[in-house]
Amino acid sequence: MLNSTSSTLSYLVLGAYVHVGNLTYMYFMITAMLYVVIVIVNTSLIVVICVNRSLHEPMYIFLCSLFVNELYGSTGLFPFLLVQILSDIHTVSVSFCFLQIFCVHTYVCIEFNNLAIMSYDRYLAICCPLRYNTCMTCNKAVIFIIVIWLYSILMFLIPFSLNIRLTRCGNIINGLFCRNYLVVNLACSDTNVNNIVGLFSVLVILVPLFPILFSYVKILKVCFSGSKQTRQKAVSTCTPHLASLLNFSFAVCFEIIQSRFDMSSVPSELRIILSLYFLIIPPLLNPVMFGLQMSKILNTYKNVLRYKLTAFWRNKM
Repeated sequence: MLNSTSSTLSYLVLGAYVHVGNLTYMYFMITAMLYVVIVIVNTSLIVVICVNRSLHEPMYIFLCSLFVNELYGSTGLFPFLLVQILSDIHTVSVSFCFLQIFCVHTYVCIEFNNLAIMSYDRYLAICCPLRYNTCMTCNKAVIFIIVIWLYSILMFLIPFSLNIRLTRCGNIINGLFCRNYLVVNLACSDTNVNNIVGLFSVLVILVPLFPILFSYVKILKVCFSGSKQTRQKAVSTCTPHLASLLNFSFAVCFEIIQSRFDMSSVPSELRIILSLYFLIIPPLLNPVMFGLQMSKILNTYKNVLRYKLTAFWRNKM
């Protein structure tokens, strides 16, 4: 039965789930394994960066913030998804739905802002190497991180609070998890303000793209006019960042398009995969890409692993 007011609406139905029969436990195991891998690789790199003083540099501090955000975003999805896969009735309480909306959307904002400040850091390191240690210190890096996390949270509070106040006449969401725009569509009260603020919020998310474009235009100029060594340094440090940025931008753009436009012509399986893409693939690939490409992290990680294995075998003997 549909509820007529937001005050009496106690649960929402997730309408994108389909009955998969005997494949339920296989999907559960795959999802659980993905989450375990995400937690292990991100947590291990966070610990490596925090413990080793040789990695206490602005670039690695920004990476640490990125990995923390990957854990934050994936935790906003995976435990919920695992419960829903095993459940016969795909419902979620309104309060938990809003909590998930807050986690998922702030994760997106923080990710873009984090990638923007990382591009600015690379711009300073490659284009202004003599001023880098003055312009970007560890203390400034920590302040930047605090600012982008607070800014991302505060900016989303506006559309989030407008969504909470709405009166809802329906309780069926066409999705696998809660998203702000899908819940707004359930309203039977006026949503013009929500739509305007929602579009403005999308533009705010795109604001970090400007410093990213500025930084890489400057870096490309230096690469074309600089020495071979400069080009190699730029490629080695910027490749994982660019790959991460393009990967995440593609995933978020599809999610925005899917939320705002009719995507019924796209196969439902593909829509499901792409709707989960931005919460699964970046948290899985980012630590791998940055860990493998940045030799300092890779070497430190190998040394820590070698030390742990040596200590383990010594205790065994």
